Amino acid sequence: MKVRDITSVIEEFAPLGIQESWDNGGLCIGSPDDEVHGVLVGFDCTPELIAEAVRRGLDMVVTHHPLIFGGLKRIVPGDPVSDAVSAAIRGHVAVYASHTSADKVIGGVSGAMARRLGLEDIRILDEEEGGVGLGAVGELPRPMEAEEALEYVKKCFSLKVIRSSRPVSGLITRVAMCGGSGGSLIGKARASGAKLYISGDISYHNFFTPEGFMVADIGHFEGEVEIVDILFSLLTKKFPNFATCISEDVRNSNPIHYF
Repeated sequence: MKVRDITSVIEEFAPLGIQESWDNGGLCIGSPDDEVHGVLVGFDCTPELIAEAVRRGLDMVVTHHPLIFGGLKRIVPGDPVSDAVSAAIRGHVAVYASHTSADKVIGGVSGAMARRLGLEDIRILDEEEGGVGLGAVGELPRPMEAEEALEYVKKCFSLKVIRSSRPVSGLITRVAMCGGSGGSLIGKARASGAKLYISGDISYHNFFTPEGFMVADIGHFEGEVEIVDILFSLLTKKFPNFATCISEDVRNSNPIHYF
């Protein structure tokens, strides 16, 4: 098995060419022609994830978030990105990320959020040419009051806490969402007719919402982590006898802690 065999399966699902212009998904470390004997799937490419891959004899990691976003000017001990890069090179571990490309297909991040909520008539929120785009929108299984809808969201995503704007009056039927940092799609969510928009990293001023519309912040990690299972399923379905593993600590790898 070669690196290109692994990446081709992922890119058939989420083509690298549709990623956002600012993104840095794809193969970050390694060559498409490198031999691969096992893949570890995680959420963030941390030094701990690379160490786990080496310990388990796996020579490629696939994550959602890219290891390197911008220009890397120096590699110094103690910096998490530097340590992960150094460990990957020393351990001969190829590193690949499927980030906004996996956000922009309905089978990816936002679609997974919608399916977790049991939404019906799911469609892309901010659709682009080719039937891809960011976010998703759909109808709740049944109309809900705002407080009930928020409790439903908390239950579906196993949340300890949810940040919300002022609850709307009346019943909510349509819900929009975007995994990760989705503040830029609030306008699209309102235009879709949704009364509730769910995302992460929503800034303070965006909680001042107009009458009949509300936003809820469930967290960045919480909205996106299911992509790990999706990527794992893609690879195991294509290569059922190949060593593909999910990181042992993926559910506890959220860098944000709640007390």
